[in-house]
Amino acid sequence: MNRFPLASLLAAPLALAACATTGGGPPAEVIRYHLPDGVERGAATVESARPGLMTRPYEAAVARQLGQAGYPPAAGAPAPYVAVVDVQQREVQGPPRRSPISIGIGGGGFSGGRGGGVGLGGGVAFPVGGRASAWVQTELSVLIKRRADQTTMWEGHARTATDMRRRDVTEDAVADRLAAALFTGFPGESGRTISVP
Repeated sequence: MNRFPLASLLAAPLALAACATTGGGPPAEVIRYHLPDGVERGAATVESARPGLMTRPYEAAVARQLGQAGYPPAAGAPAPYVAVVDVQQREVQGPPRRSPISIGIGGGGFSGGRGGGVGLGGGVAFPVGGRASAWVQTELSVLIKRRADQTTMWEGHARTATDMRRRDVTEDAVADRLAAALFTGFPGESGRTISVP
């Protein structure tokens, strides 16, 4: 279930446009929910809501963050807690690509009689044929449950959009970034959407 408010959906194109000149992706949007009396800690097992090759980098990234948050991997017996990982991706419109062609418009000047004159100069150039690029929006969701009664103690969702054509972008890097954003200040303020660079 998508838990992000409508305002964040409307802001997504603006965030993509803002990052067009920086070379990096937009900040990750994160929202968490947890029980009013806080969350318990202890050994945890990571499971996928939809097992497959695509989710493995995210499972590994979440496991690393869980360990730092007080949920070490179980040794031997079944862990008292389980973290269920889900990943959803979809193509979104990115910022416009710059066109290699531009048109320049310049201004000239004139000179009046008797040695007087006014000089005018200036110019403007704009790209021709720029087109939007396709990015991938990834949302990482994690539920931390008690194994005994399947009560969800903590739920988190983090998403960002990424230009997957960049050489420095890999699925592992996206997974690490989203997992780190999701567990920033764990358990976080319940119900509040934050932006993590």
